[in-house]
Amino acid sequence: MSVFCLLWVPFFFLFRRIFTGGGGGGVWALLFGSITAILQFFQGYTINPGGFGFSRWLFGFVDIVSLPVLIPLILYALLNVFRGFSGSADFADFALLWLIPVGALRAIGWTPTNDIILLVSVPLLWTALAVGIPYFINWTANNFRWYTLIISILCILILPAAAATSYWAFFSQQTWLGFLMLFLTHIPLGLSFVFEK
Repeated sequence: MSVFCLLWVPFFFLFRRIFTGGGGGGVWALLFGSITAILQFFQGYTINPGGFGFSRWLFGFVDIVSLPVLIPLILYALLNVFRGFSGSADFADFALLWLIPVGALRAIGWTPTNDIILLVSVPLLWTALAVGIPYFINWTANNFRWYTLIISILCILILPAAAATSYWAFFSQQTWLGFLMLFLTHIPLGLSFVFEK
């Protein structure tokens, strides 16, 4: 399972680049991702989860699943606005490359627990968010209407919450809810492979 956590993101990144192509910003993503991963590795978690309640869900959102993906997406948007990149902007590639060193160090830290939730479901949720959120950004940019903007904003807000809920549900042994949220978070990822070739 630790091997899956270590290799899933880079394998998925390579598969996506072969299938859909990609944009620039790879060096920055690996650099910033490595710095962030090292800092998080030595600093530890931000939230102290108390059990099975809201603090556990918030822990999943901030420290485990959602925020690690949202940070590179937000940073890439800011870099494009204030500095710019050469070539076409690809939020998903930037986030996936950022997550490679994050996944490697998390695999090292999580291996002693041998927890399938952390070592398998979390990397799957990372890739679902890293590709799913940019899918709605691109969809709105290519089909800009007031309703596509509203739908995209709602989906971009719902996806990280659903991913954190999936982690929380698996941890709380509500397996059916965990798989349901896992499936829902992967729908935009599947749509991206269909419509963004």
